[in-house]
Amino acid sequence: MIHAWSVDDVRAAEARAMAQLPDGELMQRAATGLAQVVAARLPDDTSTQPLVVALVGGGNNGGDALWALAHLADLVGEPLDLVAVLTTETPHEEGLRAARRAKVEVLDATGQGSRGRRKAEPKGRAKAVEALGVADVVLDGVLGIGGRPGLPDLVTELLDAVGDDAHVIAVDVPSGTDPMGELVGGTGVFADETVTFGCAKPVHVLGTAGRCGMLTVVDIGLDLDTLPAAERLDHDDVAALWPTPGPEDDKYSRGVVGVVAGGEVYTGAPLLSVTAAVCAGAGMVRYVGPPGPTQLVRAEVPEAVHGPGRVQAWVVGPGLDAHPHSWDQLGLAQVEAARRALDSELPCLVDAGGLDLLDGPRTQAGARILLTPHAGELARLLARLDPDASELDRAGVVAEPLRWARRAAELLRATVLLKGSTTYVVAPPASGLAVRAQADAPAWAGTAGSGDVLAGLAGTLLASGLDPVDAGSLAALVHGVAAHDANPGGPVRALEIAQQVPATVARLLARASEVG
Repeated sequence: MIHAWSVDDVRAAEARAMAQLPDGELMQRAATGLAQVVAARLPDDTSTQPLVVALVGGGNNGGDALWALAHLADLVGEPLDLVAVLTTETPHEEGLRAARRAKVEVLDATGQGSRGRRKAEPKGRAKAVEALGVADVVLDGVLGIGGRPGLPDLVTELLDAVGDDAHVIAVDVPSGTDPMGELVGGTGVFADETVTFGCAKPVHVLGTAGRCGMLTVVDIGLDLDTLPAAERLDHDDVAALWPTPGPEDDKYSRGVVGVVAGGEVYTGAPLLSVTAAVCAGAGMVRYVGPPGPTQLVRAEVPEAVHGPGRVQAWVVGPGLDAHPHSWDQLGLAQVEAARRALDSELPCLVDAGGLDLLDGPRTQAGARILLTPHAGELARLLARLDPDASELDRAGVVAEPLRWARRAAELLRATVLLKGSTTYVVAPPASGLAVRAQADAPAWAGTAGSGDVLAGLAGTLLASGLDPVDAGSLAALVHGVAAHDANPGGPVRALEIAQQVPATVARLLARASEVG
């Protein structure tokens, strides 16, 4: 599992470390580690002289980049071209002196000169653009963990000049991203690799993680004494979390999941959710629904049983029409079955139409409720229940996913799994649990019915006894990997994702024994 700490906690840990170390030692550790990574990324072809260009901003982030160039000059025992492009009038003074001592070519792209003491090179920006176009490695040292989303026009212009073959390494965080990972979108660096110091930060695991590329963490001796702010499961976590039956287990001890989904209009969602639950290894799947979808489930999933009965968890809402016409007796009966499941004392996954039935916290099940909206559904839910969010729409949720997922978790005292290219799993604030984020699925998985499969998968994990945070994040990981495994690099049907789950789980479980 990848753990990430908040900016405030990282700064506090850095302050504690610096109080016990010689001046500048922490930066030297960071810069040395960065230089070692850059050296390892230089091209193997020795017939040409490698070129490393650093975009240098102000503060410690720019200082890390400058010192890294200086260390590279000593570290690499062969001819090497090193260029520092200043994007600020106030670069890190000691780092700049060290870079010049190491014969690093310094180009001032601002047109002003650093701190007014050195006249700017009139052609500095043009020479910087030329160097960036042919660089082998480009260091993004413009903005660090104190930065804000967005980039200055100068930096955007320089980034546009970076050649397609360059390996772009972000120093600590990709410039232009929100270090806390709360705000997504906008202008910012898309790195091939991010080298961060001490520990991962939220930007590295949340919805902005796609801008980071490969993540490399350099140990600089920080002591983090607080809980992480964000987490991400990796493939090696599956074996520890997945409910694997033992020789004494039976279908009841493994977990019976009840599914109240669909109706006479939407018949596909129940089939997808039930199929996913069966394929995920539920001890038993019980479907509650009207004759049309019941007949379809009977034909396609003979393992399922039908009608009310004993379950360990409920899946409520995929394909459910929460507001049937008064004359639709079958629809009304299905809504009543959904309400009974919601009002039970059992763990409950609430999706799609089931969300329309929520009017406040479910006091019986409490923290065992897992809501699984997409951005549009979350916007409608909050606009209906929260007066302060009456104008909220899908775009607002997409721009600030964590803000609104947290609000729903707080308002409904439930865990919220917000579906998207990055899936967030947010527990109620009172739990003190870190937010989880998974981004394991290919874009092809964004297809009709995919969420119904996720609901059946996560509901099965709830029925096995997992808490909503583990159930939601583990289901999101396996769902994403199964979508890839079903047809690597190409289109995939939702039903294929469900049918792929057994083989994907088996492969991920076997991975643990191979690693061990």
